[in-house]
This record gives sequence, structure tokens and C-alpha cells, in this order.
Amino acid sequence: MAFVMIKSMKKVLIEGLKLKKEEKFMKIAIIMGSDSDYDVIKKSVKILKEFEVETEVRVISAHRTPYKAIEFAENAEQMGFELIIGAAGKAAHLPGVLAGVSTLPVIGLPIKSSTMDGLDSLLSIVQMPKGVPVATVAINGAENAALLAVQILSVKYPELREKFRAYKKDMAKQVEEKDEKIRLQVKGK
Repeated sequence: MAFVMIKSMKKVLIEGLKLKKEEKFMKIAIIMGSDSDYDVIKKSVKILKEFEVETEVRVISAHRTPYKAIEFAENAEQMGFELIIGAAGKAAHLPGVLAGVSTLPVIGLPIKSSTMDGLDSLLSIVQMPKGVPVATVAINGAENAALLAVQILSVKYPELREKFRAYKKDMAKQVEEKDEKIRLQVKGK
């Protein structure tokens, strides 16, 4: 009897997740291997909020909670996620584990560690075997991880592409203003 009840509860949960998926759009999961990665991750969260992309941040370790990482990756699409950013330091296997299980795009964000200034993380994430792609950004490149996620989702959501276009124009305008300020400073004005 308990088995039937658990099976029924699981079906209700899955159905609820499917309904949730239909209600939401532009949803990204950011999975970090340790809570110590959050100082870097919050830069991604800030950008994704600016673009109005729903974001869920979780701490799931590929080494300490491997079954949880696999379970998350297996169910991410059913939970309404369209893309996963996996952030990890040192051995940095988390993005690869997520990509190995999920069919969703995975962006790897190497976190700088005390060991090799993040080079170990970068190499662990970027050197994926054939058939298990992980798009990888720079060490601690949280902003670019979020922006790449926005660009990937903008293929499906034209309004996101327009926001990204405006973001790039604003970025160019800021550089032009800085250029003018320096030029005037050098001239002594």
C-alpha cells in the first residue's frame, strides 16, 4: 500500500512540475559545487535578473552528493529549466556530470581556487569527451556565463534578443564615454 502511495505522490509531483514548466519561461538553473562559490555566482544572478530570466541557485556537489547531481540533471527539463550553468572549483567535475546526464545546454563556470588559481577548474571543465559538450567561460567569468545563457535562450525568445541588443549598445556607449573622459583628461581640460 505504501509503495502505491509513494508512486502516486511521485506522479502528482511530476505532473505539478510539468504544469509549472508550462507556466514559466526563460528559466535557468545555476548549480554550484560549494556555497563558497556564491560570491562569484551572484554576478550571474544579478545579470539574469536584469534580463528578467527566472533563476534558481542550488548547492549540489558532484563528489559529495553525486546522486543528487544526477537526479537534478535527469529532472531539470521536467522542472522547467531550459539551460544549466554549472560552477565548480578544483577538480570541477560538476558541469560535466550535469551535461553527461541532461540534454539541456550546460555552461561551465570554472571557479578560482587556492590551488592553481583556477587553471585546474578550467581544464577540468573544458576538456570534455566527444558527445558531452560543456560551453566554458573564463575563470570566475560569471557575467559571461549569464550573458551566454541569455544569448542561447534568445534563439527561442526574441524579446530577450532585443534586451541583449540594447545591453550591447549601452556597453558601447559606456566605453565611448570613458574614451572621451580620458581624451579630455590627457588634453588637460
